[in-house]
Amino acid sequence: MADERIPAGAGKRLHPLTPWRRAWAPLAGFFAVAAQNAEQLRAWTASLGPVWLLLMLAAVLAGASGYGWLSWRVTRYLVTDTELRIRTGLLFRRTAHLRLDRIQSVDITRPLLARALGVAKLKMDVVGSGSADELAFLDEREARALRAELLARAAGIAPEAAPTAGEAPARALYRVESATLAWALAMLGSAWGFLLAALVVAPVLWAATGSVFAALVVVLPMLAAVWRTSLGSFLTQYGWTVSESPDGLRLDHGLLQRDHATVPPGRVQSVRIVEPLLWRSRGWVRVELEVAGAGNEGGLLLPVAPRPVAAALIGRILPAVDIEKAMASVRPAPRRARWAVPFWRVGYGHGVTDAVFVARRGRLRLRHTLVPHAKVQSVRLSQGPWAQHLRLANLHVDHGANGTATARLQDAAYAAAEIAAQATRSRLSRRAAAPDRWLTGGDTAP
Repeated sequence: MADERIPAGAGKRLHPLTPWRRAWAPLAGFFAVAAQNAEQLRAWTASLGPVWLLLMLAAVLAGASGYGWLSWRVTRYLVTDTELRIRTGLLFRRTAHLRLDRIQSVDITRPLLARALGVAKLKMDVVGSGSADELAFLDEREARALRAELLARAAGIAPEAAPTAGEAPARALYRVESATLAWALAMLGSAWGFLLAALVVAPVLWAATGSVFAALVVVLPMLAAVWRTSLGSFLTQYGWTVSESPDGLRLDHGLLQRDHATVPPGRVQSVRIVEPLLWRSRGWVRVELEVAGAGNEGGLLLPVAPRPVAAALIGRILPAVDIEKAMASVRPAPRRARWAVPFWRVGYGHGVTDAVFVARRGRLRLRHTLVPHAKVQSVRLSQGPWAQHLRLANLHVDHGANGTATARLQDAAYAAAEIAAQATRSRLSRRAAAPDRWLTGGDTAP
């Protein structure tokens, strides 16, 4: 593609509040240098009077504000018939060319302060890009209008009609109740384990070293893990709502920061159904996805839901897949696998249906990974020396999201036969599969 730049004066600027966001970069660098040279800085500032200190602080703030303003001035974006161009860079110019037909998703993020100020961040995932490009920040209404226009153009709507196409309608399918989410996170046990470790390790280190600093260095990451797996997860997943639209399944969630994402059904490469031990008596599951082009961040479809609800929502993405049939097809690893992995081998298994390859693993947290045959890119078999002696092998299936589903410790002869059979199933399924184009406004009727 020719390196066409945004002509001078063309394109649109971001929201006028953006310079204040960008001013944090030089300020963070200044404070990082100051923290590393705290002793020298303290001795130097002690010789200065309060007036000079205030003047120095004012100069730092003025420099950071100037940097943010200049950076905002040179940042523009432009939507053409074929691509979205984003020009950034104060000293080193960079123009990103995002082809509209390669866009995987366009998500809207609204942190707490941004919601109060009426602005939003627009994040685009593009095929072949290792990271997501973003426009931060735009006026909230402008962000929604631009998202609708980009999705309309990606769907093939004429360029002159795309700006007025508007956002496709959505119909809510399921909302996770706050009480259910709280109980589910508490029953995972991850937060309790980190908290118990912190309560045990902190006094032991303090008694052994006599240093509060040494104890804090070890305990603080544990407390961060407690937050991330408990209240942090609750705030992020609060109000999790799955809606259906011609774009795909829309996900809205978050208490302090509201996120709005879309799952493009045609790009889902695998589905993982997770059943923690304490959830099984309640019939709860967690559903994770891997999406092509999303850098393995395709992420989460449902943080927690009853199994029939999860099966129905997965059916919206993979209509040819019968979840119960797929999970029932799993055959366990041979009994002799206990000589390789005595405890965990109970969870290992492999199954296959007309639609998907299934790999099972885990005992305390059971995971079923489903890969549609049409998404399989390669099949591999691996054996270590001990596995060869036990006549066992691992069956690996690679898919388009740079991920792998592995059926571990299967009978070697069975795995070798499955290599050829899976290659045939994948080839035939790709021939029969519909084009991988999404956002085409298919039928959304239940």
